Amino acid sequence: IFPRVRRLSTRVQDKVSILLTLLSFCEMTTTLMHSVRWVGELSTSTASSSSSARRSSLKSSSTYVSSARTMTTTELSPSTRRRKKFHSKEHLCSEAVKEPSSDVSASFDELDPEQHIFKSADDEEQACTIQELMVPVAQDLDEMTANLKNVIGRKNPLLIAAADQIFGAGGKRLRPVLVLLVARATAALMKLPDINAKHRRIAEITEMLHTASLVHDDVLDECDVRRGSTTINCLYGTRVAVLAGDFLFAQSSWGLAQLENLEVIKLISQVIADFADGEISQATALFNTNITFEDYNIKSHQKTGSLIAASCKSAAVFSDVPLDVKDDMYAYGKHLGLAFQIVDDILDFTQTEEQLGKPPGQDLATGNLTAPTLFALQADDRLKGLIETRFKDPKDLESALKIVEEKGIEKAMTMAKQEGDKARTALSKLPDSPSKRSLDSMITYVLMRIN
Repeated sequence: IFPRVRRLSTRVQDKVSILLTLLSFCEMTTTLMHSVRWVGELSTSTASSSSSARRSSLKSSSTYVSSARTMTTTELSPSTRRRKKFHSKEHLCSEAVKEPSSDVSASFDELDPEQHIFKSADDEEQACTIQELMVPVAQDLDEMTANLKNVIGRKNPLLIAAADQIFGAGGKRLRPVLVLLVARATAALMKLPDINAKHRRIAEITEMLHTASLVHDDVLDECDVRRGSTTINCLYGTRVAVLAGDFLFAQSSWGLAQLENLEVIKLISQVIADFADGEISQATALFNTNITFEDYNIKSHQKTGSLIAASCKSAAVFSDVPLDVKDDMYAYGKHLGLAFQIVDDILDFTQTEEQLGKPPGQDLATGNLTAPTLFALQADDRLKGLIETRFKDPKDLESALKIVEEKGIEKAMTMAKQEGDKARTALSKLPDSPSKRSLDSMITYVLMRIN
């Protein structure tokens, strides 16, 4: 009887440990999200004295572009061609409400297959879209999308309309795609007949966490449009947006408890802490020209790479792979996430307003110094003064954007490619399979978004 008692005691201790970790996770989530909101408000208040100058700079830039449109395309410089008119927040919101986009899920996905197609320099017939990379897990994604859409509306009638906006229509869902691809690739390594229910659950949890973070980000930033589509905050108000984000965080924590795996609970709990730390770091470092590339990499990992890395490793955990393969999957997600963030920061300078869904150069205009700006700061001392005076003169922002485009973009592209190479190396222990090939192609896809 004593061996049975000991085994029972061990199981009880494991359950208690999981519940305590989960409780700590939930308390930490609530506390940190309130901290983020407070820091965001503090940052907004601190920057209010210079907000009029920045708005004047943006308006001046728009006027500059408008007058330049009378020139022929061949007469315009690349930087001038990228500038588009900056619409007011009120105009964007009212127009979006009157005519909501049919592709509502684009608000919560960074990848647009119509705009981002990578092509081989040698053979354009090798063009590949995100849909093709998703082929090995297409059926898994259909099931996941149906489950996610029911999660909110079934339990919360107040959020039914928001559920359609968040999880409706065919989004690309990069993060769960990666989770399911890693699940199938590591299952092939362990010769498993198929992925299991826990693989599918961690994909759902990953998408809920990512979406919740975006919904809350839009509230903090008072953002009305994301990637060309209207945000929950704009359509249904702050109350519904905060409730939707909070519910998704709570639902993801419940899903974690159901997995009953302490290693995965710790991994995903760290992601929540990283979300908050990343937002606080960004809010307290606006217009700070002394930040280093180490600071930038840490913030980028916290805001983007952490969730991808943790979810990829979690998928490997449920395939019961060796420790070194788990670590490799974490490294793959981490470096792919960093590459993705760097590319996103580059696109903020190089794409048009139609492609971005927001005015180009918005990061720099609001004092968020990203990789291209940090490289440009090293190359041109004039930029430091423009940033530290917060673009007081109406022409300062235009001058700063030109400096970054000329002296920061190429080096940032090289940095992104280096992160991509590190991600590709992390796949070396996986056997050849359609899922591994898609994971490899995903790196190329992310990098070629620059083009």
